[in-house]
Amino acid sequence: MKYFHEQIEAKWQQYWAQNQTFAASNNSDKPKYYVLDMFPYPSGAGLHVGHPLGYIASDIVARFKRHKGFNVLHPQGYDSFGLPAEQYAIQTGQHPEKTTRENIARYREQLDKIGFSFDWSREVRTSNPDYYKHTQWIFIQLFNSWYNLATDKAEDISELVAIFEKAGNATIHAVCDDNTEIFFPSDWNSYSEEKKQQILLQYRLTYLAETEVNWCPALGTVLANDEIVNGVSERGGHPVIRKKMTQWSMRISAYAERLLQGLETIDWSESIKESQRNWIGKSIGAEVRFNIQHSTSNISVFTTRPDTIFGVTFMTLAPEHELVAEITTPEQKEAVDAYIEATAKRSERERMADVKTISGVFTGAYAIHPFTHDLIPVWIGDYVLAGYGTGAVMAVPCGDERDYAFANFFKGQNGMPEIKNIFNQDISQEAYAAKDGFELVNSDFLNGLGYKEGTKKIIAELERIHQGKGKTNYRLRDAVFSRQRYWGEPFPVYYVNGLPQMIAAEHLPIVLPEVEKYLPTEDGQPPLGNSTKWAWSTVENKVVENDTIDHETVFPLELNTMPGWAGSSWYWMRYMDAQNEGEFASADALKYWENVDLYIGGSEHATGHLLYSRFWNKFLKDKGYAPTEEPFKKLINQGMILGMSAIVYRISGTNKYVSKNLKKDYETEELRVDVNIVNASDEIDLNKLREWLPEFKNAEFILENGKYIVGREVEKMSKRWYNVVNPDDICNDYGADTLRLYEMFLGPLEQAKPWNTAGITGVSGFLKKLWRLYFDDNGLIVTNDEPTADMYKTLHKTIKKVTEDIENFSFNTSVSQFMICVNELASQKCNHRKILEPLAVVISPYAPHIAEELWAQLGHQVSISTVAFPICEEKYLVESEKEYPVSFNGKMRFTIKLPLDLTVAQIQEIVLADERTIKQLEGRTPNKVIIVPGKVINLVG
Repeated sequence: MKYFHEQIEAKWQQYWAQNQTFAASNNSDKPKYYVLDMFPYPSGAGLHVGHPLGYIASDIVARFKRHKGFNVLHPQGYDSFGLPAEQYAIQTGQHPEKTTRENIARYREQLDKIGFSFDWSREVRTSNPDYYKHTQWIFIQLFNSWYNLATDKAEDISELVAIFEKAGNATIHAVCDDNTEIFFPSDWNSYSEEKKQQILLQYRLTYLAETEVNWCPALGTVLANDEIVNGVSERGGHPVIRKKMTQWSMRISAYAERLLQGLETIDWSESIKESQRNWIGKSIGAEVRFNIQHSTSNISVFTTRPDTIFGVTFMTLAPEHELVAEITTPEQKEAVDAYIEATAKRSERERMADVKTISGVFTGAYAIHPFTHDLIPVWIGDYVLAGYGTGAVMAVPCGDERDYAFANFFKGQNGMPEIKNIFNQDISQEAYAAKDGFELVNSDFLNGLGYKEGTKKIIAELERIHQGKGKTNYRLRDAVFSRQRYWGEPFPVYYVNGLPQMIAAEHLPIVLPEVEKYLPTEDGQPPLGNSTKWAWSTVENKVVENDTIDHETVFPLELNTMPGWAGSSWYWMRYMDAQNEGEFASADALKYWENVDLYIGGSEHATGHLLYSRFWNKFLKDKGYAPTEEPFKKLINQGMILGMSAIVYRISGTNKYVSKNLKKDYETEELRVDVNIVNASDEIDLNKLREWLPEFKNAEFILENGKYIVGREVEKMSKRWYNVVNPDDICNDYGADTLRLYEMFLGPLEQAKPWNTAGITGVSGFLKKLWRLYFDDNGLIVTNDEPTADMYKTLHKTIKKVTEDIENFSFNTSVSQFMICVNELASQKCNHRKILEPLAVVISPYAPHIAEELWAQLGHQVSISTVAFPICEEKYLVESEKEYPVSFNGKMRFTIKLPLDLTVAQIQEIVLADERTIKQLEGRTPNKVIIVPGKVINLVG
């Protein structure tokens, strides 16, 4: 009976689907285990063999946990809003929903073919209205909340209004905009409703504000930092500029400290935690206020080194700083404007990373030192970012690399304006201070103090003269939440007199409208501006035609859509109760599943997605919905499977191509070609190459030994390099179980490793060898005979090894152990049920199709996935014998197996009586017999 993977795998995939074998229950006496993959964006290209790596690992764990008696939730879905589908729609006119639906169908087909134990009854698609109605609902909760620093949690905005009515905002301890004015209850109660709403926007956890954003004119949208690579858009490579726009933002900064502290409670790699710590960027120091000469304004600076304040030689503002236009002198305006325009074309990441081309322009203004009252020149420079800290730095070149580079740049050019002493010969410092009421402070008060004591003293002095205070600062900035795109979640927002109003939850979802085109409107509005039916009737409580807008009962709706990370910031909770129409998940489901026990995904999400997810989870916890503070207990980042690119060598200036080992005689240039037309010996099929691209049709090839040999290079698997391997081809040719085992066998899960299709034949051969333990040409050969001790030992060391490996996520070494096990059992001629039944269970998390078939052929009626995982019995691993090396004068001549409980005298007696010893001694008597029990035997002389 032969092993036909096509029939076996199709049979069991159909069985699992029909019987919903892997459906999880929300009401179970079993302990729960929730294992989750970062859900994919369904692109038109489908999956390549690098994509399933993490899914296979999570599936092994999910299947293992079911065997161990857990109620396992292992869902899958699609992050289905996004820019690629929209760009395709712009190019072709095809609705993104159709593109997305077709791409999802392709992904589902591929995922099913690999045999994952997903609970498909809980599938989510972020672009479905029945999903994003809950995203819209969460947005409304954020809008209706503020962050109370006294209780360290989000609370309802109505509680804040009650405080304002009774006490104003002078004593409230809340997260709010920096420029929020102080008012008293009498003020609040006299304000118009419009004024009250404007003030509340300064406290809400999602709010409208003018923000510096990454604007991509070619794509017509704002991009997140992680959507920009080397100053251009990741999608399409288009230029990106900095631009001020009124945007929705999320006040994630309110949660900075909790996001930082929460890292200590979760099982994530230290590198991922450190990435998050750096992104949050906690700094302890002081905020210093520098007044500006001839102005009532002042520059606020945050510094972690207030002890260097007496070394300040200039100040630098971000080009976007709000004070730049106010303080720039007429003489410097032209240069400043030109510099600001040039800076707008550089991304934040570029500016942060660049220390070699730091530049700037003098504003013509001077700031007044808070202690010495010297006049300090104020510059703008693109190494300072408006969104980090206060957007201004007090520069001490001797203590900071960027400050030094900035000062050094101008030293050899027009020179940098020097600090001006504010006093002149006609007036003394004392008289100046008495005249203008300033208090002059020199550095004498720091004499004899160390760094810590000096810092405390400086902060105390700044507070005493009302020029600063101690402060904890965070690099983490509020997240821009608007996108000028069509294919995204609509905001549940309409506008009355320019102020946002939330649509009541019972009227959700606000469904994305149809539009004729997906580009921005001619007057620059987002694509939703193309819709003729995009207004909200407060009477009918529904979306109505635009021409009915009267600003009395019908109002315009928000034209922006939410960013891609909106739907992915809470999706793990929807899986807990995916069919619930009334709420995103019931309280019982949330209480039962709590959070994700194991989360597997790529390291590219180390900051963005994981920070936003943790933020939303903490917010929902504050509001009484999420049961835990952190969403993901354990996180593993799988490594990348790299492609083995194939390279042909074109002789420069010709249409001739020379084989790899002959190229040394020519000047050549490298071109990558489709790896699927290259065999395991690196020989390319020239006929297929000529058919592949027109440029090769009439090309001439210089061969070696009648063959064209390509070069090879390991690099990222990508369509760009033509090195993508389709998992469908592997499943068709070798089987899904072979693919699963091979991907695990390539190396440790978290490391990058190259794909080599040639190596897959070894794994395929292993599965055939496993099959032959159970079957010969005539059928099943399994017996009920009692196994030998060696057979039990082989089985139980495998059980032990695989159990430990799965618990430690060391899947590659399990595959090696399977191969050792099968080889040993084959040499032991094992066809014993007591060995082969548990072996099928042990291998089933890795190769589920063949395991199911073996289990069924052994006479069982239930799925192998329901069977308890075998327990290692240590008694079978206890060594009762030892194979001793027997040496003569230090040279090993043979080995002998002896019981471990023999005495030294008994061992010596047996060895001396052995025929091989007698032959070696040739009648001589050894001078000494050295025996170390359990280790060595050596006869000397």
